[in-house]
Formats: sequence, C-alpha cells, structure tokens
Amino acid sequence: MQHELLTEHSSVAAEAARKVYVIKDGALDESDAPKALKELARLNDFSGDAGSVLVGDDGVLLGAGDGKDALIAAAASDKLTEGQYFFAEEMDKSAATLAAFAWAIGGYRFDRYKSAKAASAVLVAPKNADLAAAERAAGAVAQVRDLVNTPAEDMDPAALEEAARKLAQDHGAKINVIIGDDLLKENFPMVHAVGRAADARPRLIDIKWGDENAPKVTLVGKGVTFDSGGLNMKGATGMSLMKKDMGGAAHALALAGMIMSAKLNLRLRVIVPAVENSVAGNSYRPSDVLSSRKGLSVEIGNTDAEGRLILGDGLALGGEDDPELMISLATLTGAARVALGPEVIPFYTEDDDLAGELAAQSNAVADPVWRMPLWDNYDAMLSSQIADVSHIGGGSFAGSITAALFLRRFTPKDCHWIHFDLYAWRPKPAPGRPAGGEAQAIRAVYEVIANRYPA
Repeated sequence: MQHELLTEHSSVAAEAARKVYVIKDGALDESDAPKALKELARLNDFSGDAGSVLVGDDGVLLGAGDGKDALIAAAASDKLTEGQYFFAEEMDKSAATLAAFAWAIGGYRFDRYKSAKAASAVLVAPKNADLAAAERAAGAVAQVRDLVNTPAEDMDPAALEEAARKLAQDHGAKINVIIGDDLLKENFPMVHAVGRAADARPRLIDIKWGDENAPKVTLVGKGVTFDSGGLNMKGATGMSLMKKDMGGAAHALALAGMIMSAKLNLRLRVIVPAVENSVAGNSYRPSDVLSSRKGLSVEIGNTDAEGRLILGDGLALGGEDDPELMISLATLTGAARVALGPEVIPFYTEDDDLAGELAAQSNAVADPVWRMPLWDNYDAMLSSQIADVSHIGGGSFAGSITAALFLRRFTPKDCHWIHFDLYAWRPKPAPGRPAGGEAQAIRAVYEVIANRYPA
C-alpha cells in the first residue's frame, strides 16, 4: 500500500532534514559528504555499490553504482527508518522529479495482509521537483502493484469492478457495467465465452470521463483475474503467477487515474473486459468457433490464449466511438518475455510518430519499452479453414507478434492504435523495487498523452 512519503520543499524543512549524499562507485573522495561521514564509510567498506545505504550522525550515503539507474533513490526510502530526509545535491527539474518519484515507490509496501505496518522515511522534495507529477506517477505505480499483488480470492471480476467504480467516483466519471448473460444480449460473445465457466460472472466495465467534444482517447485493459488455462490447463508452475493476468486492467485504471488527476484535455474512455478463465462443464473448448462483436468468426486453438479474445470484443467496442488514439494493455504472451525479458515492454503500432514520441518519453522517465513489428507476412499464421480467423498462430514462432496481429483485426483502420504486451511483475527485486506486481510503460505513455492533450 502507498504511504505518505513526500513533502513539499521549504528551506526550513530541508535544513532540518537529514542529508542524503548520492555516491557513485569509487567516487567517495570526490563527494561533498562531511569528512566524518566519509571516514565512517571507509571503516564500513562502503564503496558506492548500487543500492547500498550507510547512515551516520552527519547524514546518509546512498550508493549509485555506475550512476545509470535513474531511480536509485528508491533504495534509500526502502532501507531508511522513519524521519525526514533531503538530497544534498542540486538537481534540475527532470532529475529532481524522478528522484522524488523513485523515493515514493521505494517506500511502497504491500501490507494488506500484514498485521504490522512499516514506518515511512519521508523526503523533503528537491526544490526543483514537480511534486504533483511525482505523486501522480507514484500513486499510479502503487495502484498497479496493489491490484496485481492481491490474490485472486480477493480480486475476482466483481472486485475489479469495485476498483473501477471507486476510480470513477473519485474523478466524477460515468461507469457502466454489463454482467453475465447480459454480455450476450449486448453483443460481447467472446468475453462471455471466456468467463462463463467461473462462479464469478464475467463483465464488461466501461468508464467515460471528460468533455464530450474533446479528442477521444480510449484505453482497453485485459482483466483476467485468474487464468487456469481453461481446458488447456496450465501446469502448477505456469499457474502460480496467474493472479497477475489482470495486469492490463490494472495498468489501464492507473493510467486513467493519472489522466483524470491531471485534468488533461481529452475525452477518456476505459474499457475493461473482466473474467476468470476457469474450468467447468460449460467451458469453451479448443476447436470451438466463437462469434465476436466485430462480426468475425474466431476458431479457438488453445483456451489458454484467452486474453486476446476478450480484448477483441473490447477493442471492437472502443473503435465504434472513432477515437483519435486507442491503447491496449495486456499481460498477453510468454513470447514477449522470451524476446525482451521481464523489464523491457514490447509495443506495437503502425504510427511512426507515436512510436518516436513513446521512445523519447521512455528514456526521459526511465520507463523502458521497445517497438516490435506488426509484420504483415505473419498474418497468414492466423488463417483458419473453417472460420474467418484462428486466434493463435501455428507453431511456436512470433507469438507476441501474431497476438498483436490478431488484435489489429478488431481495431478501426484509421485509428492511431498502440498495443503493449506487459509482464506486470518483477521476478527479482531491484534496489528499492520489490519483487511482485509492477507498473510498466504507463508513465511513458502518460507523458506522450499529456504532451498531445495538455490541460
């Protein structure tokens, strides 16, 4: 859960706070740290390794390693005890804002099921920091982490709807939810098919916010609250992390919160198909042919590739509004992790300008993404002898690309669309960033949207 970890800058508060000195590996002697603190560092073999923290009477040393980790400040708030702290180093606005953001996410604790709550180390923000931006981004990260970390027992489709309703209420947005068999009446057949076997009924969550005459931006997030694999059931290892399969929905809601908090000049729509992919006598099967909202018939190759089905109906709905920009967010394929690992997020778009903006903002806010190709020749892998399209490609090649190509069939041709194949999880901790649910790509996406549609 997120704690109050940042406070506004004032010269009085900064003077009273304990000073934090950031030290690159091997650069202790060149630093401005007090002489006594340097001597303490030598006695304790402190060399500036990334994430190392040393506390003395005259301040705190934070190891920055080679200096390439823009979010190293997270390690300090993670390890320091209760009190107020201030970075001794002068920073420009960008670095100061990133440092404040990193401090906030470093103090994150998922303590919903803990009886003891950890005390927080509070940062007196650097004087050049955009504190509102840092808090907005840190709040979004905390929301994603909270939603993804929550076990499926407490985060079923109804609970995901509750989180969406709270978001809508907090920002004065309108929300509509279609549940259970009403999905068939309202023409969401693939959402219904994937979710009908679970006790928790499937649903389609639809949030609208902003001036109706403003440019339209639509977010579509995959909300599979637990993925057993369906009849193509996963093994124990594959199923162990499947509480995180609603990570796309968590990212969509958190990004929406950032947009609405900043009051950007756009008409926002958030669509979350929320299901549990379970097993029962009415489960959908391999080789079934499903109808879709788009009107395409879809042959099922493997029931463990359910996310693209519910996203297909969600994207089709979003496209009916003729948005200027549509973004899909999903924990979609293992192939994406094989290609780029758990930290670098692949994205797909045919809009070169949008891709360039995203790459630039990714670097600026230390939120790594990488463009992958919508390779048209691979579209043939989705051919079906009995339906308009197969929902998976044949064989093991290009799994993330063919998933994106499948989704493209459900988007309007004249829409600027971008798709993110997320992981939403940190398998190993980094300095100040715990293993578990993680927000990815949405800070970079927010910067692109904020630049295009400023408040």
